[in-house]
Amino acid sequence: MRSSSYKAVVHEFAAAIRSGAIPAGTQMPTHRALARERRIALATASRVYAELAALGLVVGEPGRGTFVRVRSGYDGLEPSRALPVPRLADLSFNQPLAPGQAGLLRQALRTMAVSGDIGALLRQHPPGGHRHDREVVATYLLGRGIDAVPHDVLLTSGTQQALDIVLRTLTRPGGVLAVDALSYPGIKLLASAHSLDLAPIPVTATGPDLDVLDHLCRARPVRAVYTIPTVHNPLGWVLEREQRDRLAVIARAHNCLIIEDGTYAFLEPSPPPPLQALAPERTCYVAGLSKNVAPGLRFGFAVLPGGHVESAIRSLRAAAWGAPGLITALATGWLLDGTVTRLEKDRREDAAARQDIARAALAGMNVTAHPTSYMVWLGLEPHQRPDHVAAVLAEEGILVSTADAFATGPYRPQALRLALATVALGELGAVLHHLRDTIEAIPP
Repeated sequence: MRSSSYKAVVHEFAAAIRSGAIPAGTQMPTHRALARERRIALATASRVYAELAALGLVVGEPGRGTFVRVRSGYDGLEPSRALPVPRLADLSFNQPLAPGQAGLLRQALRTMAVSGDIGALLRQHPPGGHRHDREVVATYLLGRGIDAVPHDVLLTSGTQQALDIVLRTLTRPGGVLAVDALSYPGIKLLASAHSLDLAPIPVTATGPDLDVLDHLCRARPVRAVYTIPTVHNPLGWVLEREQRDRLAVIARAHNCLIIEDGTYAFLEPSPPPPLQALAPERTCYVAGLSKNVAPGLRFGFAVLPGGHVESAIRSLRAAAWGAPGLITALATGWLLDGTVTRLEKDRREDAAARQDIARAALAGMNVTAHPTSYMVWLGLEPHQRPDHVAAVLAEEGILVSTADAFATGPYRPQALRLALATVALGELGAVLHHLRDTIEAIPP
């Protein structure tokens, strides 16, 4: 079939979906049925659906087929934040804050105001941070099992910038980035920005399928593997030591880099060694203080293999330079005086309490979660499509994240991710009971 004819099929379906002629929730013909009906190749039919999915008009569901999406705007990678009714709860984003943190901030700012050369905070810091600030972070990372010299630690404006700099420095447009089939949504945005080809690895109950990863690395030139081995987002797993050892072996055998995201690692009280400790010569470790301290504290860091540090500094110089001096002073002060360590302990206890509430409120539902994490992966019934459920919950004042935000491949599970950290602890149980009642009331 000619390209113009292929485009005509896409435009025809798109127009019908947008006009309502094909209603939301409609199951589209199978790929083979579409190919027969339009007398096109099976690959072309698949391409039609892929383009419609890219337009946000349809979604493929494993074992069920392709469906017209509910176009409410409350699902997907960048959902609407404006609810049609007064907001009851935001379960779409984790913004953990503890009572008393405002007082900590006031005290820290007073201390900064009367000690040292406060004028130095107004000067331009070097990209990646001053050596003494990098030393503070390197010392903190010893508690995570990472023994890095300060030279290999770069300070950034949050974890997302750390990831951006790593990809900017260590990958090239068109390169292959292996990633879990369900993973942190920000990696999809960065992969798109850097023109990287995401290669999804199927997930199991305990981690990625490493046999598939090994096969992928044999078949394609995988440049890097992005992984969240400790308190995975969104599934909550912690990879066992044997899995970590094997992942390191695969990366060495195929000369791949490992990008280890430690954003939620602090929530696991007894983690295995980080991948950075097992394969330091090829692992980039990224994390920050958004989840263990405060989401508005845009302070992150990247630990890079020594041979890549100078090029990463050049990338920082060309981008946003790194963490601002005032934020760096605040963050390193809290790292030095033990505030971060105390807050991490408080966060673990708070997360455990929230998981207890979630287990009670969602008992009997298909729930996957780490016992001290701020996330719940909630599987839905076959008739409960995530886009529709998200729209129904929005009408009740509840924001959630749908599985397609986390899917790095073509298929989207029937699931929601619930973020537990933002709702007040005393209100969480009632919110989750209301969510459960709303979902269970959705008819087939």
